Amino acid sequence: MTDNTLANGARAPGKGLRLAGYVPLFVFAVIGVFLAIGLTLNPREVPSPLIGKPVPEFSLPPVKGRTLGLSSADLRGEVSLVNVFASWCVACREEHPLWMELARKGIVPIHGLNYKDKPDDASAWLNELGDPFTRTGADISGRVGIDWGVYGVPETFVIDRNGRIVHKHIGAITRKTVDETLVPLLRKLKEGGA
Repeated sequence: MTDNTLANGARAPGKGLRLAGYVPLFVFAVIGVFLAIGLTLNPREVPSPLIGKPVPEFSLPPVKGRTLGLSSADLRGEVSLVNVFASWCVACREEHPLWMELARKGIVPIHGLNYKDKPDDASAWLNELGDPFTRTGADISGRVGIDWGVYGVPETFVIDRNGRIVHKHIGAITRKTVDETLVPLLRKLKEGGA
């Protein structure tokens, strides 16, 4: 009889069984490391595969009550902003006064991409809160938003004069976002910087 065999012929628990007890601990440790890394990331800084690439080709009709729709061709020739918004979006309502202020300052054209909204609701929302947009496309199906890689609304894109996406902001803009990120980047792009 060997050291690992009991009197009844069964094998005694060996090293293999003891090592198997450490597997859940190892799996837990690996998951813990990934969670710890994830907690250090800023959820508003989701990398976009479109940064540095031309805006997707699209053409949208205007939001009800507006005369100018939005297309990829409209985003070439000058630096601009594209704000993805919807009337049903609470955060869009919170950021809207900042869009109105930026529109009054006239730093760059601000275009709206109205995402999965009912035509009457979008029109009423812009009539109530004011319309800061030079052009506003109605993406009723959400297909164009998907092509742009929209995770949800609001989202904001900075577009250079060549029609390339140079920055994406997820979530509502804030005064700090405007003052420390958007305006400096827009001025740099207008002056010909990268």
